[in-house]
This record gives sequence, structure tokens and C-alpha cells, in this order.
Amino acid sequence: MIADRWRRADVVVRDLPLALLLVVTSFLPLFEGHETQVGDLPARPFDAVAAVVLALEALPLAVRRRAPAWSLGLVSLGFLVGELLSYHLVAATALPIAVMSAGAHLDHHRRVAAITLSAGYGALAVTLHLLGAPETVGGFVVFYVGLVVAWGAGSWLRSTRAAEAERRRRVAEATRAAERTRIARELHDVVTHHVTAMVVQAEAARYLAGAPERLDESLAAVADTGRRAVGDLRHLLDVLDPGHESGAGVPSGGLLPLVEQVRRAGQPVELTEEGRPVDVDGTAALTAHRVVQESLTNALKHARGSRTVVHVRYSERGIAVEVGTDGSGLAAGVGGSGRGLAGLRDRVCALGGEFSADRRSGGGFVVRARIPTGEPV
Repeated sequence: MIADRWRRADVVVRDLPLALLLVVTSFLPLFEGHETQVGDLPARPFDAVAAVVLALEALPLAVRRRAPAWSLGLVSLGFLVGELLSYHLVAATALPIAVMSAGAHLDHHRRVAAITLSAGYGALAVTLHLLGAPETVGGFVVFYVGLVVAWGAGSWLRSTRAAEAERRRRVAEATRAAERTRIARELHDVVTHHVTAMVVQAEAARYLAGAPERLDESLAAVADTGRRAVGDLRHLLDVLDPGHESGAGVPSGGLLPLVEQVRRAGQPVELTEEGRPVDVDGTAALTAHRVVQESLTNALKHARGSRTVVHVRYSERGIAVEVGTDGSGLAAGVGGSGRGLAGLRDRVCALGGEFSADRRSGGGFVVRARIPTGEPV
């Protein structure tokens, strides 16, 4: 597309047409008598010197963004010479344009540039008055105010651009922070669950030396858990790959493989599912899966051997999850980071749901979550 090529072109190339336009319009009879000038001295006919003045006034606009100081200096010089020699040119309109561009793009010595420009204009006004210019003091002041407005407009554009750049930087930082948090949560959920199961299974295997068959079964469970951990981590890394098109769906098999794994680690778990999942590969279903996973991990850690009940109810409005223990088990001696439940609360609340994790009055612990399947409200 021509528009795309134009946007990709160098900034000097994109600014050059304006400079050439001022050159061309300076020769058009249509604009005769409407030139930009101050002082009202009688106009001098166009000659070779006027051509130099024209080039000085117009052509530097091509670098008004690449080199704003040079552009302003050359345009001001051309305007100064043109007014003193009384060349009335449309190209003199380049002065307020160069002033506005300097206000917008000049990075260094901005105050010096403004003071120098004001002093130069004051000297020009005094000189024109001494040369007999009929311009009134009010006319000189109005022209100067116009230049001040042009500088102010450029400065406003500069501050607006800086504010937008700062806003984008903050949005980018917030996005990166949110992505790091999401990755940390996913890693926590996957790694903590599998490692906890492996530790519990390995500890149980220590007491089965006299029962080779059960020992072999326990070690096979440890190996199977390790393979599941590697598979889940590969799946997670695939999802985090920028080239991965699909989202992070629920691990294959749903909740049953997760429950079976915990059962093999020695935790008595009862699973009840009501209704039919409406977004198996969606964010709500994945969040529900993580709630169950983290709750079962905590049951293995803090209530090993305790009867654990998982109840999941699917509906068109959302997913309700409840995982509870009866408090009859023992702590497995596996430490935790303490961020698991907090991360779950953030996940669920981000979807507009509700989350709670409380101790039961008669002992045990219960985790409840309500996760809507629609957009957050």
C-alpha cells in the first residue's frame, strides 16, 4: 500500500513536500499581495537574492523534525534577510511552522532558542522602524504574539506526546507484571501439585520395604507423577510460547486424572460432578481445575489421609467448586510458599467470581469458588 510505504519513509522525505509547496506557492499570482511579512516596507521585485532568501525560508522545513534547531535557525535567517531587503514571499510562512516544530521537537537549549528568537525579532522590529517601515507597534506585537502561540502549540504537542509515551510505558510495565504473575501462578499450580504428590508417595514408599509388590506400585506411582509433571510443564511452556495459537485449556481428561493421582498418593478423595461443562477449554474451566488442584495439594500437605470430598457443579451461568477435608489426617511435612490460595482468589475474582477458604468448626478445611463463564463484571 502507498500509505504504508509513506509512513515507513524517512521523516525528511515526509517533510520535504511542505517545503516544496511553499516554494511553488511563492510563484503563484493567486497569492500575490497575501505574503507573510512584517513592517510593510515597499516590496522589492524577485531577483537572484530573493531566490536565495526563498531557499533559506522554505527548504529547511524538510529537516524541521530531524534537526529542529538547524531548521529554525536557517528559516529565521532567511526571514530576517527577506524582511530587511523587503522581499515579500509566501515562503515566509515557514517561520511560524519552524517555530512550532522547534517547540515540539527541540530537545536541548529550548530556553536559549526562545530567548534568541525573541531578541532577533526585537532587533528586526527596531531596524525596520529605523528604515521607515509604516508598521505600528501593535502590528509588530501581534506578529510576535503569533510566534509565541506557535511555540506554545509546539510545546503542548511535545508534552502531550511525552504523556502518551509515559502512559504506554506504564501500560507495558503493567502488562509485563501481569504476565509474570500469570506465569508464576501457572508454575506454582503445576509444580507444587506434582512435587507434593511425589514427596508424599516417596515417603510412603520408605515403609514398604517388607512388601515388594506395594513398594513397586508406590515407586511406579512416583514415576507416573513425574511423567505427568514433565508433560504439564511442556504444555505450559507451549502455551507461553508467543507462536502458540491456542489458549491454556484444561489438561486432558478433566478432573478424574487429577483425582486419581492424589488417590495413588494415599489421599482418599471422592469426586462428584453435576451438570455438563459448557467451556471445557475456556478460562473458567481452567480456573476451576486449578482450584481443585491447589485444594487437593493442600489436602496432601496439611491433612494427609483425611477424607477429601470434591464437588463440582456446572451450569450455564458458571462453575461452582467445593473441596473439603474432615480434619482427620496429618501434616505431610511439605512446606509451601503461602501464595497458592491468594493466587486462586485473584484468579477467581479477576473473572468476577467469588472465592473463600475457611476452617471448619469441627476440624478440617473447605474451599469454595463460584466462577462465572461469561465476561467479568
